[in-house]
Amino acid sequence: MTTPLLILIAGPYRSGTGGDPALIARNLERLEEAAAPIHRRGHVPMIGEWAALPILRGMDEADAADGDVMYETAHRLLQHCDAVLRLAGESAGADKDVEIALERGLPVYRSIDEIPVRAGVAV
Repeated sequence: MTTPLLILIAGPYRSGTGGDPALIARNLERLEEAAAPIHRRGHVPMIGEWAALPILRGMDEADAADGDVMYETAHRLLQHCDAVLRLAGESAGADKDVEIALERGLPVYRSIDEIPVRAGVAV
């Protein structure tokens, strides 16, 4: 493989937090911890929240409440992704990401070690 993959990192974000901002922030940190190892393997990591959070900040409350921007953004991103890394933990959104990826025939990895190293990249 010589072309880098765009890999969506899917896992808990709001799940299990009860809306607690500190727990949500910890979940985002956990998602982001997977980004550097994916990059080191020669690929491009992507997290749906990286795209969705600025969208939410630009919406008024009525627009933000009309549908789930987080899920919709991840689903749109999946149209451009080459694979999904599913991190452990309960998450309906991440499970949906996996379902969509499998429907599209995309690989779904369960650990960083399963992700192939791009040709010419030293890990």
